[in-house]
Amino acid sequence: MGDRAVIEQVRSAAGRTGGALGAATAATAGAAAATGADAADRDRRLAPATVTALTAAGFPRHFVPARWGGTQGGFAELLTATATVAEGCASAAWCAMLWAAHGRFAAFLPPDGQGELWGDSPDIRVAAAVLPPAGQAVPDRDGWLLHGRWSFASGVEHAEWILLAAPDAAAPDRGARVFALPRDAVRIEDTWDSTGLRGTGSHAVVLPETRVPAHRSFAFADLLRGDPAAPARCHAVPAHLPGGLLFAAPALGAASRALAAWTERAAPGLLDGSAAAREALARSGAEIDAVALLLRAAAERADTGPVDAAAVARNRRDAAVAVDLLTGAVERLLRTSGTGVLAAPGELQRCWRDIHVIASHGALRLEPAAADHARSLAHRA
Repeated sequence: MGDRAVIEQVRSAAGRTGGALGAATAATAGAAAATGADAADRDRRLAPATVTALTAAGFPRHFVPARWGGTQGGFAELLTATATVAEGCASAAWCAMLWAAHGRFAAFLPPDGQGELWGDSPDIRVAAAVLPPAGQAVPDRDGWLLHGRWSFASGVEHAEWILLAAPDAAAPDRGARVFALPRDAVRIEDTWDSTGLRGTGSHAVVLPETRVPAHRSFAFADLLRGDPAAPARCHAVPAHLPGGLLFAAPALGAASRALAAWTERAAPGLLDGSAAAREALARSGAEIDAVALLLRAAAERADTGPVDAAAVARNRRDAAVAVDLLTGAVERLLRTSGTGVLAAPGELQRCWRDIHVIASHGALRLEPAAADHARSLAHRA
């Protein structure tokens, strides 16, 4: 049975024919992800059953334009669904979120290019390596000659298409362009063996010189600024408005699960044990709850608020601070757990490792986010 048939079978068994993300579908995908979480961490890749569950839940089609059968959904829905899956496995949530986000990227392709991706189904998993742009693109008749090596293509092993960004060698400013290629066009280098998010398979990819037709390319700047004329809000907003909060979503789910796992472990001695443990539970729990509120407010701004530099700066600030708070909350829990938690692999240790790797992502660095926020306030003064 082919991948598409399996996905439809899963949906049919769940009593639904569409692919819209929701609480029930995310919970189902999260349960599948949790079942394979230890193996994903050990084997450094997601299990096929997890990939099928994430696809059936509606992640890849979430931002696909409606004309191709996609959901062209909202950022708040994706935030919540990603965090739910991350309670089962942060690696699965990371890939699911990016398959959704990369569908939003691909919506900037010309119509013929979109048709190549989604003409048969909106449930196409798209990997990407767009930051920083790498390789080289040279104009060639009505297309491009593209080649190079790109790092950190999360979820690429299970993708069907890949987006690659490269500078235009013929442009005076060498402005970058994004190119869509079938995933089989690239060679995957097994380079991802990280401390956390081990199951994301965020390997490097290599592309020999390949001709890419013009309808499978668009200017990277179009993605960054969004298309204000787009019929769907998700395609109209600039990339940095929702970008950081979506990267923060897997950390929120992992921290929530870490808190639950720690509480289950500590519960027998909480009342008669140390005050430090009770304080850690109270403070870390409150911080994780506060981050959930912070990120949901940011997602609502991305979905419905004004689109201006101040909103972008505020969302970047809130995403960076949110992950910093989550990292501190889980650190506090582990410091009160004793060495046994870190002595052998386990769920709490995995959450801790995953959150640290998420916090290292460039989109969540506090320094540039803080500078951007300060500039936005200075311009309003």
